[in-house]
Amino acid sequence: MPQPLRRLRFARPAVLSVLLLQSGFAAPPARLRTWDFSGDEPGAMARGLSVATGRWEVGTGEVLSQRGERRMDASNIALANSTSYRDVELTVRLKAVTGETEQGGGMIWRAKDTNNFYAVRYNPLVPRTGPRRPNLKLYKMESGKLTQLDHADIPGGDREWHTLRVTSIGPRIIGELDGEQLLEADDDTFLDVGQVGLWTRADAVTDFDDFTVLAR
Repeated sequence: MPQPLRRLRFARPAVLSVLLLQSGFAAPPARLRTWDFSGDEPGAMARGLSVATGRWEVGTGEVLSQRGERRMDASNIALANSTSYRDVELTVRLKAVTGETEQGGGMIWRAKDTNNFYAVRYNPLVPRTGPRRPNLKLYKMESGKLTQLDHADIPGGDREWHTLRVTSIGPRIIGELDGEQLLEADDDTFLDVGQVGLWTRADAVTDFDDFTVLAR
């Protein structure tokens, strides 16, 4: 008589991870990660991120706030721990709180350190004087020198939440604000993996929430 079919048994994810480690294989990095700051201690740094520059702390309403006020050309950076990505889609919700010389903020990726990375920044500041307008900009920071890759003028002056998204695949970079594509560029300065994080400039006090990275 034919033997009954044997039911295949699959290892659970946790067991599989242990088996991979024991066999010498490293588990792949998470394809999707989100930091929503829920449950983080107010007044402390959010779990899973580290302060590189500036003064970052969890604020009321389970958001991550950048509260440092630094010189005009200074960056305020919070890096996501144990991240190493090349092709990514990054998303964050942010709200400008205050700032005399700068407002708003954005995200960085493929960061080697605080002087080498790509960045996108939302700045709703309406200046009291001068020709500058509220804007969305795409940059590269190379050896501490900031170079603009693309920009778009936007409405400014509000204190509402906005959603910023950037897709970076190979040298191609596309930036969106509230679902509208406004930025695009090709640049091959940084084509290796690097960290991701959040970024503001100078005296921009900004709240961030729902920071998400999707490996592409």
